[in-house]
Amino acid sequence: MGYRVAVVGATGNVGREMLNILAERQFPADEVVALASRRSLGSEVSYGDKTLTTKDLDAFDFTGWDIALFAIGSDATKIYAPKAAKAGCIVIDNSSLYRYDADVPLVVPEVNPEAVEMVHKNNIIANPNCSTAQMVVALKPLHDRARIKRVVVSTYQSVSGAGKEGIDELWDQTKSIYNPTDDKPAKKFTKQIAFNVIPHIDVFMDSGDTKEEWKMVAETKKIMDPSIKVTATCVRVPVFVGHSEAINIEFEEFLDEDEARDILREAPGLMVIDKRQDGGYVTPIECVGDFATFISRIRQDTTVENGINLWCVSDNLRKGAALNAVQIAETLGQRVLKKG
Repeated sequence: MGYRVAVVGATGNVGREMLNILAERQFPADEVVALASRRSLGSEVSYGDKTLTTKDLDAFDFTGWDIALFAIGSDATKIYAPKAAKAGCIVIDNSSLYRYDADVPLVVPEVNPEAVEMVHKNNIIANPNCSTAQMVVALKPLHDRARIKRVVVSTYQSVSGAGKEGIDELWDQTKSIYNPTDDKPAKKFTKQIAFNVIPHIDVFMDSGDTKEEWKMVAETKKIMDPSIKVTATCVRVPVFVGHSEAINIEFEEFLDEDEARDILREAPGLMVIDKRQDGGYVTPIECVGDFATFISRIRQDTTVENGINLWCVSDNLRKGAALNAVQIAETLGQRVLKKG
């Protein structure tokens, strides 16, 4: 006996990816339903070799459904997630709405799978921010070995993190560069994104940090260890899919770069490609469509007593969103629901 799974926001980038990954990973679902808003009602989406016709989220009854994967943003989630949870359906939410709620587990299965067992408090599990998810997968095995004191991270985040509008804006502006009569001013982003980088993701806070930077700090502490100090600079770059991060880690005790490389090679969810030669590293374009988070450029930081630098790349629509949500569903099946 398998699960009954609803994908909420099935016509969006992340929702479509959720359906793809459910099929690719052969998630044990007896039934999958694609839900969307009324303006997308009747749209068709792919689920493996099947085509699903979207149903109206507003009229849907979640009673009898086991898991709902939400990819509809905080405003809509605030309306529909409590309805699903009250009906007994476990919500795995990709928005930021519940991430900082003390009664809602924030889960990356390679890092804190045991947290799913908190789900019965309110039937909701939060999926972390895309930039946080890939980073903590890399940090966790190193933290287990040498205890991390401080992390300094600079992100290079693709436009798909801003949704379809971000992808379209990069595409349109790139074309307009070669056609001066077809000017495409910035709309989704604060400045031109084509052939440019923008050190601004989400809103500015009183501290001078952006909300994206604050998310990385708060989520790392909740998922891994509240004692870890984190400082982040988040930058939008003209890449369609795939987030990159330059991570500097300071440990409580010495960790040799060769041992760090071996630890990361053995860790779940990671792939180490680290050759000190031209092209001996992974770039975002090479990670698209892959389940792994890729680690390169591992080296000692001799400016601090116990420091390591590394480069981390992942498909943000996968590990940063859809893949992590499906992995949470798999973990729920193993630890909580245990059907079949």
